[in-house]
Amino acid sequence: MKYILVTGGVISGVGKGVIASSFGTLLKSCGLDVTSIKIDPYINIDAGTFSPYEHGEVYVLDDGGEVDLDLGNYERFLDVTLHRDNNITTGKIYQLVIEKERKGEYLGKTVQVVPHITDAIQEWVERVAETPVRGVSKPQVCIIELGGTIGDIEGMPFVEAFRQFQFRVKRENFCCAHVSLVPSPSSTGEPKTKPTQSSVRELRGFGLSPDLIVCRSEKPIGSEVKEKISNFCHVAPDQVICIHDLSSIYHVPLLMEQNGVIEFLNERLQLHIQPSKREKCLQKWKDLARRSETLRKTVNIALVGKYTKFKDSYASVIKALQHAALAVGYNLNLNFIDSSLLENETLQEAPSKYHKEWQLLCESDGVLVPGGFGSRGIEGKIKACKWCRENRKPFLGICLGLQAAVIEFARSVLGLEDANTTEINPKTANALVIDMPEHHTGQMGGTMRLGKRTTIFSDEPSIIRQLYGNPKTVDERHRHRYEVNPKYVPQLEEHGLRFVGCDDTKMRMEIIELRNHPYYVGTQYHPEYLSRPLKPSPPFLGLILASVGRLSNYIARGCRLSPRQQSDASSDEDDLAKLTTMKLNGIAKRLNVNCNGKLSASEASDNESKQLQA
Repeated sequence: MKYILVTGGVISGVGKGVIASSFGTLLKSCGLDVTSIKIDPYINIDAGTFSPYEHGEVYVLDDGGEVDLDLGNYERFLDVTLHRDNNITTGKIYQLVIEKERKGEYLGKTVQVVPHITDAIQEWVERVAETPVRGVSKPQVCIIELGGTIGDIEGMPFVEAFRQFQFRVKRENFCCAHVSLVPSPSSTGEPKTKPTQSSVRELRGFGLSPDLIVCRSEKPIGSEVKEKISNFCHVAPDQVICIHDLSSIYHVPLLMEQNGVIEFLNERLQLHIQPSKREKCLQKWKDLARRSETLRKTVNIALVGKYTKFKDSYASVIKALQHAALAVGYNLNLNFIDSSLLENETLQEAPSKYHKEWQLLCESDGVLVPGGFGSRGIEGKIKACKWCRENRKPFLGICLGLQAAVIEFARSVLGLEDANTTEINPKTANALVIDMPEHHTGQMGGTMRLGKRTTIFSDEPSIIRQLYGNPKTVDERHRHRYEVNPKYVPQLEEHGLRFVGCDDTKMRMEIIELRNHPYYVGTQYHPEYLSRPLKPSPPFLGLILASVGRLSNYIARGCRLSPRQQSDASSDEDDLAKLTTMKLNGIAKRLNVNCNGKLSASEASDNESKQLQA
């Protein structure tokens, strides 16, 4: 097993996750099986109880693990299925050690950070690195990202563990890459290497010497800066990789490949990558990056949520929209709308904000209402659902978005004005959304309906089922505490809100679809978690297609995009016009039309004349 440890310096959020994912992408493209581990030094057991404003979204895995959003990057880049143990936290390690101590497994010894905590970390890494993440084959390379920055007090046990680990697995099996910020203050206008020097010096003081230094900067930095970092940080110039801000993260692996990262890792870790495989590396990523740079049209999507001040709160949703837009051949312009600003209270208190948000919503091509928890902003989401339903605007609701759509329909169409969710009003007379048996009040962590579950499609035809390829079932990941009250389902369906997907008990509603609407779909599950750059999620793809007026044509094609549509984003109207022109030209050719486009009466039959007129 080969290990690549990715550490960070100067500031957090410098891009270690994308860099670590890019290492994996490069090696995977060379035919190696790659797995990833994310280490978060916080004491929480997992990310399940985090506020989205703290660490962004909570990413959910197949096994129900609630983990850091960086694992979403790994899964999307590498197209693998990770497990809850691929996310290590201080809380998990200490919980494991304390449980062993309570069982007497340490035979009365004093339990200490060294060696017991550090040993537990190393054993965890070795165990998880051997776990298959793609099929049944054992991974060959494990990418480990150490969260935070070097010098953080909570990360010290992990740094010490890897200082020991490099000798445990031998030098030829362990490589360290240090990601550091190289700022360019506006006052001087030149890159400053001192923060990187200090960060590397601190890392070396802890016993870890970086084999690669990845310099993050706003703009490209020259060879002089690389040589300076090389001189002061005890590495060769070709071991200093500069990654500046790029138009798309799809370019990051390509830039790293251009800087010779594959050759370096091949030699340093003795990977024995064949030259023939190296030549074919990253072709799909190159095509993807090239396509992302040649898009000429834009689709405007409004995301109506309650955590819109911090975009990482919807990281997977944003990525899923980008994947779908790219597949269709459009640039994505995403407008974040704070759902609380759509409510009547805002109209009274801040009318300018109210009208501004509503204008953004009205000018959008499609609307997405994502999940969330709590009462704030729920009425704004319900209003957005109503506007989309009444104005035939393409709409996708996820989790709470589905629940808001159901509540709105019950209020407006069924006349149940007090319809609500028990999450907001536990005493409502018409509880359209109720809490589930799995939800235990007072115990917040891990008590939701989590992980991959099966949804069974109904026999009646539906747009969403066709988008999935007309299967009988589909497996998607869940994260919710509340669900649609099955008591109201017959009444809702009678008035046109169809429940086209449910679980195997027929009691849990999974998918809604509105009759006689271009695209009004809601899912109780979170389809964004399984979206991939080269395989966009069907519900998101449907939203984008409907938003640009191509959904019906896409379904008519058998749910396939033509190569021309993908390459230049031509509209269905263009395709139809081209097809019509070809037919007319064929008829004209058969009728021997003269150069003025006039038919000779003696040459044209009545039947063919009628065809041409049609």
